[in-house]
Amino acid sequence: AVVSTQSGHYGRGVWNTVDKTFFDVRVFHDGNKSNSGPIDKVFQKHEAEKKRTYNSRVLEVEKSTFTPLVFSTSGSMGKEAEAFHKRIATLISNKRGTPYSDTISHIRRKLRFSILRTTLAAIRGHRGRAVQWCDDTNSDINLIPGWTSNMC
Repeated sequence: AVVSTQSGHYGRGVWNTVDKTFFDVRVFHDGNKSNSGPIDKVFQKHEAEKKRTYNSRVLEVEKSTFTPLVFSTSGSMGKEAEAFHKRIATLISNKRGTPYSDTISHIRRKLRFSILRTTLAAIRGHRGRAVQWCDDTNSDINLIPGWTSNMC
């Protein structure tokens, strides 16, 4: 279970079965002037910044571990985020009995769409009213909102 806190989120059983692991997310635009240079160095810079901010507090006060989850708007991720997602995929595939490749591709797909939604909202803002979808499992899946007779 993941719980939100002031310094991000935490979950139990990520790196071992007992400890809490705190993680905080950063999404940066890799085309920005402040993020110029080799992409691996940019990821290291953002991960080090997150660790400088949160790591000592998490280790000393919470007696836990901290993992910074750093992503770029193009969909790539830092080394620690990559290790985190591989570990989560391993845990989920073992628990559900599904192939690891299917699990990691599902996680990456959901992650990339989340980053895309976040990026689009940051660029253009929220436009229009929110669409209310029906919770009817018998209705057809229609990709264009408002074009179905089963609207709520």
